[in-house]
Amino acid sequence: MAKGVVQNKMNGWLQKQWTSYTLWHLLLIPLSWIFGAIVYARASLYRIGWLKSVRLSVPVIVVGNINVGGTGKTPLVIWLAEQLQREGFKPGIISRGYGGRVEQVTEVFANSNPAEVGDEPVLIVKRTGCTMFVGSDRVAAGQALLQAHPQCDVIVSDDGLQHYRLQRDMEIALINTNSLQAGNLCLLPAGPLREKITRLESVDAIIDSGNAIVSNEYFKEALQSTVFNMILQGDMFESVDGRKIRQPASYFADKSLVAIAGIGNPERFFNQLAMLGLQFEEKTYLDHYAYSAQDLAEFANQTLLMTEKDAVKCQKFTTNDAWYLPVTATVNNSAQTSLIALVLKKLKSKIN
Repeated sequence: MAKGVVQNKMNGWLQKQWTSYTLWHLLLIPLSWIFGAIVYARASLYRIGWLKSVRLSVPVIVVGNINVGGTGKTPLVIWLAEQLQREGFKPGIISRGYGGRVEQVTEVFANSNPAEVGDEPVLIVKRTGCTMFVGSDRVAAGQALLQAHPQCDVIVSDDGLQHYRLQRDMEIALINTNSLQAGNLCLLPAGPLREKITRLESVDAIIDSGNAIVSNEYFKEALQSTVFNMILQGDMFESVDGRKIRQPASYFADKSLVAIAGIGNPERFFNQLAMLGLQFEEKTYLDHYAYSAQDLAEFANQTLLMTEKDAVKCQKFTTNDAWYLPVTATVNNSAQTSLIALVLKKLKSKIN
């Protein structure tokens, strides 16, 4: 637990540095230049063919982001998989499996151990029922999936925007304009960006999970692709152990509440609870935090509220009064078209 506290403090300190320019940036910015040079060189080598990329036998849609931190990628992957299923496709999903221990390519099931395959993959399979494989090599994961499930006719890559070895037919990038405008727009480690903001110029669609008015000219020009807005909705709580009926927020009005979040953007969860009229104590953990029974024991006399991503890891040792809030992504149409129409257009052009 002490290690987790230290990591949380370090993570919080680093994210604070990313919101401004401080004396630390005298040390960090040169490292960012080196990081940026490596990223640019690697992308260029794939682009000119010196580093070989692999095309799978079915179309590939990559859903990713250019920054560190939560943008709502998992809910979007779930939404996209469900939309494809409604259109008659049989999507398969691949992922790195962050937070899991497995090194080799592994299939994920609804009852898989999140500590082994990652919390987000288990959540995605539970919500979509789709075939899913995880592995550090997404090409190998995709090939294994198609070999085991040849009926799959489209692959959705959860993350992997920077995994250039896997060829893709469509790129969807998530951003959060609130976080972008609050940040310094520097590359790692001086800032939160994995790639320069101009990387957004080359994607097929941008999904904004924030609600800020884009005012910074540096990335305003990059948002020239079709931009869609995404909101996360949810107002009914599920018991973590599955033994109680669903409850609205009013059920918790007179309870002593502790809200825990081990996700990339915990403030989004806390804000959502506050908008439901709840008052609670906040407790944050690292993204993909591996909870233990001891972590939850200190809240034995209180009611726990958590995200669905946290709940998949706490089911086996949760307290009697622990609840999670499932959320569903809603993607608003742009003035020109809907996101699913854009996806279908891309897929049909590849299939035909």
